[in-house]
Amino acid sequence: MNKDIKRMIADIRNEVTYTSHLIGRTAFSDKLMAVMAEVRRDKFVPPELRAFAFENGPLSIGHNQTISQPYIVALMTDLLQLEDDYRVLEIGTGSGYQTAILAELVEQVYTMELVQVLGEEAEQRLTEMGYKNIECRIGNGYQGWPEHAPYDAIIVTAAAAYIPKSLIEQLKPGRKLVIPVGEVYAPQELVLVEKDEQGNSHLKNILDVAFVPLRQSSVDE
Repeated sequence: MNKDIKRMIADIRNEVTYTSHLIGRTAFSDKLMAVMAEVRRDKFVPPELRAFAFENGPLSIGHNQTISQPYIVALMTDLLQLEDDYRVLEIGTGSGYQTAILAELVEQVYTMELVQVLGEEAEQRLTEMGYKNIECRIGNGYQGWPEHAPYDAIIVTAAAAYIPKSLIEQLKPGRKLVIPVGEVYAPQELVLVEKDEQGNSHLKNILDVAFVPLRQSSVDE
């Protein structure tokens, strides 16, 4: 592990300690942290920003979109309590970094991106990196991907104005959805949704976050 990756992992662990009273844990799983160290974040950022790839902060990937802070990627993944045989839906492929983290941990990832050029670039990148358990789609994440439902976990990587009913419907009972909720330039909250065996949803606010908005129509800027 090179020094930049070691620093990123140390930064994640430090932030877990700092936020432990909010997130309800003092460490992320060893397996997740090993994957965070293995998946090279610098392969998912524009060339001009690669010098900053292992900093613990978000970076622009163009089209008014970002690659999330490593700590947030790890937190959202850890909250889902993933198992090896899970089938996961990701809303907001972006650069494909979160997608790759998920693909290292579960059996199958279905990922959706509204911005066509980003989705196509991410699909090509992930294919070239050798991932065979990822299926990509261009589309409106608010509607989910019902053809492959129900899912063992759902992760949304942009801030939704509300929690889409369609995503809750596509989640298996007893499973979890993690989603940032709130308007752009307004307070946003990372929300963990747990769907019980009777199909009822239980929401838990985790911590304040700042994400780009989850849009329902694309203006490719």
